[in-house]
Formats: sequence, structure tokens, C-alpha cells
Amino acid sequence: MDYRKEYEFWLQSDCFNEETKTELRVITDEKEIEDRFYKNLKFGTGGMRGIIGAGTNRMNIYTITKVTQGLANYILEVGSKACEMGVVIAHDSRIMSPEFCEATALCLNANGIKTYVFDSLRPTPELSFAVRELGCIAGIVITASHNPPEYNGYKVYWEDGSQIVAPHDKNILAHVAAVPGFDAVRTISKEKAVADGLFNMVPASVDEHYYEELIKQTIHGEIIPEVADDITIVYTPLHGTGNVPVREVLKRLGFKKVYVVEPQTVPDGNFPTVKYPNPEEPSAFAMGIELAKQVDADVIMATDPDADRLGIYVKDTTGVWKDTSFGQDPAYPYVRFNANMTGSLMAEYVCREKLAMGTLPANGAICNTIVSSTLPEAIAAEYNLKYIETLTGFKYIGEQIKLFEENHTYKFVYGMEESFGCLVGDYTRDKDACGAVVILCEIAAFYKKQNKTLCDAMEEVYKKYGYYFEGAYGMTLKGVDGAAQIKAIMTQFRTSDMKEFAGLKVEAVRDYESGIRTSLISTEPDASEDASCSGTGQSGTQAQTNMGLPKSNVMYYELENHAWFAARPSGNEPKIKFYFGVNEDSLHAAQDRIAEMQDTVKDMLA
Repeated sequence: MDYRKEYEFWLQSDCFNEETKTELRVITDEKEIEDRFYKNLKFGTGGMRGIIGAGTNRMNIYTITKVTQGLANYILEVGSKACEMGVVIAHDSRIMSPEFCEATALCLNANGIKTYVFDSLRPTPELSFAVRELGCIAGIVITASHNPPEYNGYKVYWEDGSQIVAPHDKNILAHVAAVPGFDAVRTISKEKAVADGLFNMVPASVDEHYYEELIKQTIHGEIIPEVADDITIVYTPLHGTGNVPVREVLKRLGFKKVYVVEPQTVPDGNFPTVKYPNPEEPSAFAMGIELAKQVDADVIMATDPDADRLGIYVKDTTGVWKDTSFGQDPAYPYVRFNANMTGSLMAEYVCREKLAMGTLPANGAICNTIVSSTLPEAIAAEYNLKYIETLTGFKYIGEQIKLFEENHTYKFVYGMEESFGCLVGDYTRDKDACGAVVILCEIAAFYKKQNKTLCDAMEEVYKKYGYYFEGAYGMTLKGVDGAAQIKAIMTQFRTSDMKEFAGLKVEAVRDYESGIRTSLISTEPDASEDASCSGTGQSGTQAQTNMGLPKSNVMYYELENHAWFAARPSGNEPKIKFYFGVNEDSLHAAQDRIAEMQDTVKDMLA
């Protein structure tokens, strides 16, 4: 794009209001103008996310309604029944979320499409639930999840309650791209939309039914009242949507000693008490930890602004993990669980206890994403469950649930991803931190009855399966130059002939962009040792297989000793991420190996 030409168009066109033009006129930094207009903010299969502000590369009323017009055109093409089914819309606590929500609804209404709008902020997983509960053709949530305060976002769901996947994703993208300009975007006054029966509020019954489904996921709910006076929970919604539903379901389950970080219960898109509203960040737990020390909490939980991710700290009175790299402070016995630990702990508990109760389906399935821990695969094998690996993004797990139902193949038991998201049961089709809170607090109660902690529970899992442990390293590279750097890094990995990584032999390479997995272990039994490592010996050959997944810009290296390494650009932020996984005979050994792998990547990119 000619960014200067686009900038001048925004200053002169009647499509944009004076407030927008004033914001643009005061910019004196040419680089800032370039960054706002050098491209259109990408609307991809994962939706749209970006910095709030005026410009084509920003989140604003104009870029959002242009995308909505494309979606409306697709719904109109689907047919009049789809228009009557309508679209349900939710938003989180971020800056401009209510305004973006209403503008989205009115654009759809102007196209004759009915909408249902929540009366205030709601979790993303409840939006997913509401799509099927209300029988809508689609759903939209205005959120940037765990991103910094300057961001907002827009995600689209289809009638099965999952984020859009094939064929609807490509079809919607094509319709969005076909919108000729901002002057093609329709809108209508709210008064007329309401009068015409197009703008509707979501009925209160949706909240109630969502809470009921959360509570249904418990396995040993009867244990909770038995330990309710003994177990102490600290929770923070980090200024987001989890505050009401999490507190309500914990109350209904019978937990009595639930302490909430009160300053962080206030919905505030500036997230004034945290650097990042992200439960992956240890700093987000600072206030929660202080409260936990005062009340002697057993577990500290934090949900992100749209309540689809959960992070936890747990009490370790045994000293099992003393001197490990979990960020334990000698002044208090709390250690941080990463998402793979939390997710794997939940997977083992759900499978083990459902089996004991006779409720584990014989045709059950566990779903996991490609850059998450491989421990759930071992758990699935232990309980004779189908294990399915998907691309990164919980929408692909949601897609599997739909396919299970359509094809009458498997019954979904559990799904997880390394980015602090998981789902027990199929009541919704997205990761759900509210549901994760329910199960984790039940696990805490289950072990509390045995005078054990969640650390004890995790140690039991490790002793049973081995010390699977994971790590990650990310680089933020902003702007045009940053995008070029990320592309160059991925090209470097894709074209290199890497035979070892951090002292571990590479046994296979998966290029998810080409869809090909290449084994580097020779197919010839008498090949030399070198050939067995590289697959390029005199009589050795490299076996290639098609992985059968959609294309994705990810490089994945299978290493010896059940270790692995992956490189993947973020789909929502100007970042490139590196993921590592090992299985060692002790937690210390696993952490040391992960540290070595992280250092190796840093050296490669220096």
C-alpha cells in the first residue's frame, strides 16, 4: 500500500469523522504514519487483533465494520434463514470494546441480520456457548485476550460454536477482501434496529445455563463441602470478564474460603494494577500472592481479560520443588505451574477419576496442539483414548468436537494447549478458564482430603509418566522491519540442514507449511551411524509423509530421548516464538535441559 496516499484519503474522505481526522493530523512522526497505513490490519482465520487507533493497520470502528460488512455479505449469501438465526455478540473490558460491539451489531442489522448483544462484558467461552444455546448462525467477540492495554480484537465463530474453520474461514475471508471500501459499509441507528426487531439483548437464561454446564463438569463434587472449611482459594480476574462467573460457580459448588483480589475485580481496559493482563506472566500474580500470604491460600488463580486462559500458583509445603526454577520465594511456599503442567494434571485427573466412576467413554478422545506438552499423549495411551494433535489454536480442537459428532467416531473428553487454555467436556467449543477453575479447585479439594497439595498431585503424575517439562522463548519484532526479520528467521530454519539441537540428534523435521514430515533416521538397517542421524548416508533414504493438516508457518524438530523443539511466528502479535519439550528422570534435569535449549536458540539468532 502507498501509506501516504491512504493517510491523505483518511484526512479528506467523508467516510471518517472529525475525531479520527484530528487524531491523525497531530501525528508528526513519519514512521508512525507509515505503521498505521502501510497495510490493512490482517483479518485472518483467527480473527483480527491490533493496536487501537485511527488507520488501516489499527483497530477502530471503520476497520471493524468493514470486516463485519464482509461477514454480513457471506451470511446474506448463506440465506434468509441464516439472517433470521442471527449473530450473538459479546465483548470484554478493553478500551472501546462496548463501542466496537455496538457498531458491529448495527452493521449487521443494517444488512437485515438479527443480533443478540450481551448487556455487559462476558467471557469468550460463554460467547461460544451462547452461539449454540441461541441457535445462531454465527458469533462475534470483541477482545484482545491477554494482550497489552493498547490492543483490541475481533473473533468470529460459526454455528457449531467454534471459531471459523474450513470452508467458512476462507469464504468469509474472501467476502471481507471483496468489500470495495469504507463507503460500502452499511449501518443503521440503534433506535431503528431495536424497533425493527433486529437489535436484541441476550436473555438472562444464557448465563444460568452456562453456569449449570460448568458445574456439571465436576466428577467428585460431593468432596467439596467436606473440605470447604479447610481449603483456601485466592482468585483474580485481572480486571476482566471472569469475576462474576468464577465467583458464582465456586459459591454454588460450596467453596467457602474464596478470597478475591478486590482492586483487580474492577473492569478496566487500562489494567492499572498489572504490567500485562496475562496469567502467563508471573508479575500478574503479585497482588494475588500478597493476599495468599495473608490468608494462607492453597492455590492462587488468575484468568485473563476474556477468561479463556487460567494461570495458577500452588502451595508446596513438602519442599519437593525447593531450589527449582519455579520462582519460589523463601518467604512463602508458592510455586508457579506452567500451562502444560496444569493441563496435564487436569488430563490425568479427569481420565483417572472418570474411569474409576465408570464414566470414561470407551471411544473417548484427547486433543492437543502441536507446540504443547507431549505428556497428554502418554496419558491418552494409558487410558486407551484416541489422541489427536491439531495445529496451534483452540479452534482446531473445536473443529474436532464437531467432526466427532458428525461422524459418530469419538466422544470428546479433554483438550488443551500450551497457551494456558483447556476444556473439559463439550458444552462450549473454546478453551474455558471458568471451567478450568471448576476442575482445578475440585482437584485441590480431592487432594486436600488426603492432606496433600496440588504439588503432590503433580509429582504423582511425573513419577507415573516421567518428568515431561517444557519451556518457551519469544522475540518481539515490530513494524515492517520486524516482519521481515521474522520471515528471515523462519526461512533460516526452513532451509537449514540441522542435524542436532542443544546436543540432541534431530530424528525428524516437520514443516507444517509444506505439510511434510521428513524422517532423518535411515530406512536402511545397515546404514552408518552418520546416516542414521542425517538420513543422507550412501544407502540411507529420508522417509517423507504428508501430515494431513492445514498449512501453517511452523517448523517442528523431533529430537532424540522424546525431546522436541519448534519455531512459530505469532498469529496475533509481532512476535516469533520458540517452544521446547523434554522428558527426563528428574525435574532438575528437565529444567537444565530446557535452559540449554533456550540458550541454543538465543545463540543461533545472535
